[in-house]
Amino acid sequence: MRVLFIGDIVGHGGRKAVQALSPVLQEEYGCDFCIANGENMAGGNGMTKPLLAEFTPEQVDVFTNGDHTWDQREFPGQIDALTNVLRPANFHASQPGRGWGVFTARNGVKVGVINLIGRVFIKLNTESPFDLADKAIEEISQETPVIFVDFHGEATSEKIALGHYLDGRVTAVIGTHTHVPTGDSRILPKGTAFQCDAGMVGSRDSVLGRDTAAVIENFRTGMPMRFGVCDDHVTLCGLVVTFDSETGRATEIQRVMRDFS
Repeated sequence: MRVLFIGDIVGHGGRKAVQALSPVLQEEYGCDFCIANGENMAGGNGMTKPLLAEFTPEQVDVFTNGDHTWDQREFPGQIDALTNVLRPANFHASQPGRGWGVFTARNGVKVGVINLIGRVFIKLNTESPFDLADKAIEEISQETPVIFVDFHGEATSEKIALGHYLDGRVTAVIGTHTHVPTGDSRILPKGTAFQCDAGMVGSRDSVLGRDTAAVIENFRTGMPMRFGVCDDHVTLCGLVVTFDSETGRATEIQRVMRDFS
């Protein structure tokens, strides 16, 4: 079985690219399920119920989040009703939404998805992603051995450490957040697919999906700038993970990059 994992969707251009390319890629690679990180889809900051309604189940099955989860003011009141949307499991338990779930792929296989956020270089009050991963796996493994983890983190060391910590207990640990696809895709010794960062769905003529001139001016002068989203010349970055649906162990991980406009 194969699952398509798509990196951070940035703005209007990223949304349109996923809507157009995800079904094509799933058909091309023989995927039965798609996970996408959507925390930047609303103008680069968070997501909203109306924007999520633009997508069909054939395009994305489950959306994950990160540090921009609550950027849109109305979203905390919307997320509980969105059954295919997760927020980091290691947010405080009082926050709305849920951090993991079990979903059914088009071939009938149950797929567990866990959303976690890192603590290194991310200034949020969160619990240990390692401990919350243990809790989520204990619950999900009662239903399925197929478990995908989106670890939204800044530090490669933290992501690699979690990958090894979960090796053999989950199907894949895939990093998001930095918007740049890393070249370290591999199968860890006990059968877990891993990559530090899947990249983004955003403009290749930008700085992490944002207006290049504004970002350069901020770095050059130190003056605060508004970083607008670039919607032209979009590239979709992601991964295809092949695994045994009976055991949940991964057998192959392939990087995917596809230009949209």
